[in-house]
Amino acid sequence: MTPRGNSRVCVFAVSFCLFSGVLTGFSSVTDRRQTVSLSGKWRLTNGNGSVSLPAEVPGCVHSALQQQGYIQDPYFRFNDVSYRWIAFDNWTYTTTFTASTQLRTKQKVQLVFDGVDTVATIWLNEIIVWKTDNMFRTYDFSVRDLLKDGDNELRVSFLSPVLYASERRKAHSAYRVPPECPPDVQKGECHVNFIRKEQSSFSWDWGPSFPTTGLWKDVRLEAFDVLQLLQVSSVPLYSTKICFKSFFFFFQSSQVKLWWPNGHGDQPVYHLAVGGFQDGFLILNTKSKVYFRTVELVQEPIVASPGLSFYFRINGKPVFLKGSNWIPAHSFQDQLTPAVLRNLLQSAVDASMNALRVWGGGVYEQDLFYSICDEMGIMVWQDFMFACAMYPTEDDFIQTVREEVIQQVQRLKSHPSIIIWSGNNENEAALATDWFSIPVSQRPLYLKDYVTLYVNNIRAIVQEEDQSRPFLVSSPTNGAESEQEGWVAANPYDPHYGDTHFYSYILDCWDWRNFPRTRFASEYGFQSWPSFSTLQPVSIKEDWSYTSNFTSHRQHHENGNQQMLLQAGLHFHLPNSTDNLKRFTDTLYITQVMQAQCVKTQTEFYRRSQSEIIEGKGHTMGALYWQLNDIWQAPSWSSIEFGGKWKMLHYFAQSFFAAVLPVGFEDDDTLFIYAVSDLTETGSFVDQVTVYSWTDLDPVCTLKSDPLPVPGGSAAAIFKQPVAALLAGCGRCTRLTCLLTFHLEDSSGQQGPTNHHFLCSPKDAQGLQRPNITVRHIVQEDKTGYTVTLHSASVAPFVWLDVGNIPGRFSSNGFLMASRNRTVSFTAWRPTSVAELSRSLTVTSLRDVY
Repeated sequence: MTPRGNSRVCVFAVSFCLFSGVLTGFSSVTDRRQTVSLSGKWRLTNGNGSVSLPAEVPGCVHSALQQQGYIQDPYFRFNDVSYRWIAFDNWTYTTTFTASTQLRTKQKVQLVFDGVDTVATIWLNEIIVWKTDNMFRTYDFSVRDLLKDGDNELRVSFLSPVLYASERRKAHSAYRVPPECPPDVQKGECHVNFIRKEQSSFSWDWGPSFPTTGLWKDVRLEAFDVLQLLQVSSVPLYSTKICFKSFFFFFQSSQVKLWWPNGHGDQPVYHLAVGGFQDGFLILNTKSKVYFRTVELVQEPIVASPGLSFYFRINGKPVFLKGSNWIPAHSFQDQLTPAVLRNLLQSAVDASMNALRVWGGGVYEQDLFYSICDEMGIMVWQDFMFACAMYPTEDDFIQTVREEVIQQVQRLKSHPSIIIWSGNNENEAALATDWFSIPVSQRPLYLKDYVTLYVNNIRAIVQEEDQSRPFLVSSPTNGAESEQEGWVAANPYDPHYGDTHFYSYILDCWDWRNFPRTRFASEYGFQSWPSFSTLQPVSIKEDWSYTSNFTSHRQHHENGNQQMLLQAGLHFHLPNSTDNLKRFTDTLYITQVMQAQCVKTQTEFYRRSQSEIIEGKGHTMGALYWQLNDIWQAPSWSSIEFGGKWKMLHYFAQSFFAAVLPVGFEDDDTLFIYAVSDLTETGSFVDQVTVYSWTDLDPVCTLKSDPLPVPGGSAAAIFKQPVAALLAGCGRCTRLTCLLTFHLEDSSGQQGPTNHHFLCSPKDAQGLQRPNITVRHIVQEDKTGYTVTLHSASVAPFVWLDVGNIPGRFSSNGFLMASRNRTVSFTAWRPTSVAELSRSLTVTSLRDVY
């Protein structure tokens, strides 16, 4: 989407929905409505009636079975396989309710289901009122004439999602729609692309197979009277529900305060109240939060470079997107609490992130997710829920998708946090690079299906419903170039266009030359294991080995456990303790060290590439690593463990996403240090480089660069020196005996974090010794805050503090300790004490694990 319009004019659209659906003009309707919640206690039975139990709505079968003691924690050990039977059974939810005479005298009574997961028949008083087939849709129907005095019975009968998907696949006999099944290592179910349901619920390479069934959102009755309909706008009013599609207001930007992404400004909110009376009746009374901002996706030719730019301009300002990818935070959405949701999003902000991509194999997140993103300034790249597969295009499938897209766009489009819609995850790449071995003769058939679903339907709907943001058909994609090539580019990974996904577990992640110099990196990353305290509640003693059945079972990425050690072994000695438990916990630690250092190197490469074009590549304007959060306790690419504990990677992200950042790297044995600035104004920076010996905490020497102006929103080289000359100038250093730290300073002092550069692999370092780090003291500062002071005898890389199962967060962790003493703070998320922290605290550094 190229820039258009006057950037000084702010446009916003507000959607009002008092009941459901969307209207295009004012309706003169009374607001004297009556709402009866049907959420709460229901009855749940399985297909043959052998299981009958109470169940909460919103909820799902797995949660109900666990709450009533029929099953253990589904996440415990191998229960994801043990409980497969649940998804193969049919289940029925039943409740009874009374409908008052007052309610039944209203002109309209609607039965509303906000979320039905997934394939169900809905009965009211033994009469079928609807059949559902889409987890992502809201269903509502008129039931006034079906209600009666006394008890009314509402029954929702669900079909097994696994068996339904299989039957739909069998019915599609003309040609296969790949993939048939997930890889064996995922221990999942087949044909998920034939059901409009959370795709990852059938398994993924980071998550279990729990194909849920249930009423996962609220159920209610809504009753109201219709007085008359008025046509105020040019579009005739065609619905009797109190809803308004969109009112457009035009303001000069000087008249309003703009919403900015985190780190670029504030997120001011306006409260809009709309109300009115007619003939003594309140016809409209609603309130809405309103934010003002503009967004453009700029794809323009670049001077002296083939291809097109690819960056976001917010309120007329180019913004580098810093962040991660979001997956479902729980297999059972009813167990995802607002506190957990807020903590995860706050963790993103606290790591200086300004963007998250809601990945297309999960769910459209709940309203609270987007409201928090609005509040915190987190930009959202919103995928539609299609991922890593081809999809059928029968009329009924297309129709339910159309309803899904209309409803989700209407629900979400008033959120300023959402800056782009994307049709799918990786399906252009899957088709272009032949993931599924499609014969050449059949390729036009699949290309036609692709265009039918994503272009002729999803894209067309989005462009009709929401012209305020850009739309991409896929991710990764060449964007405008893919469109020119018929929507599926020959190479959707071309770094001269669009966004890129890149993974390599074999190439050395410390060598920046192995990464693509892309316009926008929307996925990249490395796996690690979570901490022992996260794994312990779902495992037993015999599982605590890197080669146990449990660790093999929990790894859903082919050869993932071996790949982590292979990558770690390039630069680190692997743990070799003779104590089995220590060797296991040390191995968990070394995978986190490897992941943090790898993602740090790659992210810093992208950030320093934003102002350069080298061999036609560069102007990188986004770095969204895979992935922010976990769905269970298992190895994955996440930086936050299930339960909210930060991995070492997330602590590193605090630094590598900082607004002002020094980035060091070598090219032809020359050390370069770049200053990266997200600031609005130009800053003048000096780079200070400190050389340390591995054996001594006193610096060997210190160097300073001349001041250099660095424009805001750019990266510039600020220091350049051959490594040999730098070391010769320090007198007694070699690559094997020394390392570097560096930071930026302006006239007021240090700006941004202190960074480090290893002159050799730590496994080759001469003089790296056990630092014998001791805890000098722990002091309670306030109700939840503590400080921990450490003392070290030598330079210690990757110092990791862990307090076991005490939930909370350190101010810094996984750091290079190049001083004798260091104090960090700890914020506890539950009541604790100095004594408990002292008993629980362990300190590990790299040299302690071999």
